[in-house]
Order: sequence, then C-alpha cells, then structure tokens
Amino acid sequence: MGVELVLSTCILSFLFFFVPSLNLISAQPFDYPTAKLSTSWINDPSVPPHTVHFGDGSIATPVLLRGTLGQRFACGFYCNGKCDSYLFAIFLVQTNSISHIVSPTVSFPQVVWSANRDHPVKINATLQLTSDGDLVLRDADGSVAWSTKTAGKSVAGLNLTDTGNLVLFNKRKEVVWQSFDHPTDALLPGQKLLEGQKLIASVSKTDSRAGVHSLVVNAKGLFAYIQSNPPQPYYELYVYGEEKTNKPNYVKFLNGSLDYYLHSSEPSAPTHTIYIPPASSEQYMRLESDGHLRVYEWKSKWEVSADVLTGFAGECTYPLACGKYSICANGQCSCPGASSSTVRFFRQIREKYPSLGCAEITPLSCSASKDQSFVELKDVAYFTFNSSIANTDVNKCKSDCLKSCSCKAAVFRYGSDSTKGECLLLSEVFSLQDHDSEQRHYNSTVYLKVQKNTIK
Repeated sequence: MGVELVLSTCILSFLFFFVPSLNLISAQPFDYPTAKLSTSWINDPSVPPHTVHFGDGSIATPVLLRGTLGQRFACGFYCNGKCDSYLFAIFLVQTNSISHIVSPTVSFPQVVWSANRDHPVKINATLQLTSDGDLVLRDADGSVAWSTKTAGKSVAGLNLTDTGNLVLFNKRKEVVWQSFDHPTDALLPGQKLLEGQKLIASVSKTDSRAGVHSLVVNAKGLFAYIQSNPPQPYYELYVYGEEKTNKPNYVKFLNGSLDYYLHSSEPSAPTHTIYIPPASSEQYMRLESDGHLRVYEWKSKWEVSADVLTGFAGECTYPLACGKYSICANGQCSCPGASSSTVRFFRQIREKYPSLGCAEITPLSCSASKDQSFVELKDVAYFTFNSSIANTDVNKCKSDCLKSCSCKAAVFRYGSDSTKGECLLLSEVFSLQDHDSEQRHYNSTVYLKVQKNTIK
C-alpha cells in the first residue's frame, strides 16, 4: 500500500506539473513576425522546415510570418517559374493554427511587394539586418542587390505588420523605413499611393521586372500610362476640388473603395471615390502586365472581384488589348487590311495568337521617306487622344506626319465640320479600336504610315 501511495502521489504530481506546461506551450504564438539586429538568413530552399514548394511551380522560404489560421502575410525568398533566381518579397500564404504554410496545391503565394524585382538573386543569397540597422540583400557572389540604406538611423528591429507592411523601427517604435513607402505593382487595404509614387506592372506573371504599364497620382487626378515617348495615357480620372492643405495628393485602398484625396487627408472626406465590391476576406489590388488594375479576394481560392480601370468600352480601351498595330473590335483582334485582296502592309506576329498584334511587312525607313504613304482606316480610333494639332483639317494632319520621321500614324477626328478637327501624331502605335461615330458623336479616322515598296 505504501508503494501504491507513493506511485499515486508521483503520478498526480506529474499531471499537475506536466499538463499545465502543455497548455502554456500551446498558448505560445507560433508566428515569427519580428527580427533583431545582427540577424541573417540564407536562401537555401533545400533546408527545412519553412521552405514550401507550391503546385504552380513557385517556391517560398519565409524569414518572417505574421499570424495563424488563414491567409497571412510572410516575407522571404520567393521564386516563380524556372526558380533559377529569387526575389525578397512579401506574399500572402495559407497558414494553419501553428503558422505552418498549408494547401500548397490550391493556395499559391500572392506577391504584393518585392525589393529586387529588377535584380533577382541566386540560391545562397543572403538577407541581413546588420548591427547598424541596414537591411541588405546580397547575391550569392556577395554583390549588393538591394538595401534599405538605413545604416546609422537608429534602427532597433524589423517587423512584418498584420497589414503586410514591412517596417524597420527605432527604440521608440517609430517607423524608420517601411515597404508601404516603396510600392511595386500592388496595394493592400489601408495602403496609400502618394503623389510622386507609382505602381509599375511586371513584364509577365513569371517575369517580375518592371513592365510598360504604370499607375500614378498627381495634382490633376489618377492616371494610367503605357511607356512610350512620351508616355501615352489609357486611363484618366480628373479630380477637381478646393485646395485644403499643402499635403500631397494620394489614393487610399480601402475595403469597398479606392479614395482620392486632393491636398487633404483623413478624417476629411475624400475628393473622389471609386467604388469596389466590399470583401469579406483578405484582398489586394494589383496593376498587371496587361494594364488592368484588378482586385483579388480569397474565396477558397484567389478570385478577381473588381477590374477597376475598365469602363463601358471594355477591353478595347487598353493599349495592348490586341498588341501593336492591331484593331480591336468587340474583343476580337485583326490586322489592318487583313480582309483586303490588295497589297498588304501588316501581318500578324503569330497567326494562332492574334492578340499579340501585328507587324509591318516592310519597316518604315527615314532615308526612304519619299516612298511613304498612308493606309486609311475609317471609323477607327485610338485608345487615347491628346491633340497634337487643334482646329485643323485632315490634309494638314497627314502632311505633318509625313514630314516627321518619328511619326508613325496620324489620328484625325472631327464633329460636324471636317475643317476644324483635331489631329494626334503618334511615334508609337499600340492597339487601335473600332469606332461607332453615331454612339460617340464624332468621326475618327486613323492614317498608318507605310513604305510603298511592300511585298505583295
């Protein structure tokens, strides 16, 4: 009996001390959203436990992760495609109750910011939060790919917030540097795009380099451009209002809206609001390689909930909807003169993929300008129109284009009087679009400059 009493006492003591310790362990946070100075990480996707291979071919190795159960923010090394190069990025991933990344075949990383989009790094690259407060990304050969340049600015640590903002902070918890001030191609709820900043779309889904589409805020409003000389706008939202402060203009992404503030700030009401369907779960907004500004929401998978810049005219308003020199009509693409039995001046770049656009059969030559003429496209317009010559006629419009070596096309439009029209001269020709003069209440003709000595 004495032995049994001793064993019972020991078991009770074990249960008393062991069980509470299990509860304490399970109550501890499993995420790892912060880092101290003199911390470094190596990009080695072969090392467990955090590296995850996803069903879309991407690989992510988080160095910081915020939160549990659901779509949560992480930052670390990321690749998509061949995975011979990596970004230091912030991305959304699906996590379980102990902050492990799960559902790799369904929930793929959604990159919302990257540090080195134009300078990807290799395996064995290192990220270091130095002792003097600089966050530095070095490639495998030791060369610096990116840095916050915050050495000597009293940085005390690194924090990934629950809103997806990567922050270097000082001892007073004040922001020294934050990723929200350096957007790439995406905005998160609560994030601002300030005057002087821009979103720049990537080249493609697998090529992170800066592409040709951009979104900017300025004193006149919100504008989207395609890169050209000069840049050509394809979305223009002019905002008018009284100047209230000397603060910069900005747009702010919120659940249900994209708000524009003209020389003012919260808590004042926005000067203009673009309404977006409210989300019941995680979301983000991205300017994509086709020029669309799409809002994504998590609904057992990532789905598009809004296409912000697309107006009543639809797909044909985008500068690369059908590629260069191609005509967009009801979402269909065709080359100028493709249905004609006469001389052809343009051909599809790839016949199976008409949206890739058209190319000149005989390229324009400045040294042979005397052999140049125009292909006339009636009832065709351009995705944008900022008049080069006002109050003019079609002959003057065409003549000025012929005289200029850099001019590749002239767009002429007029209302009731063809002698008092407007002329747009183009040095680069993106997508053209079918034009209904009765619906738009003006006439539009495009004149494409071509070389006469073409191949029949």
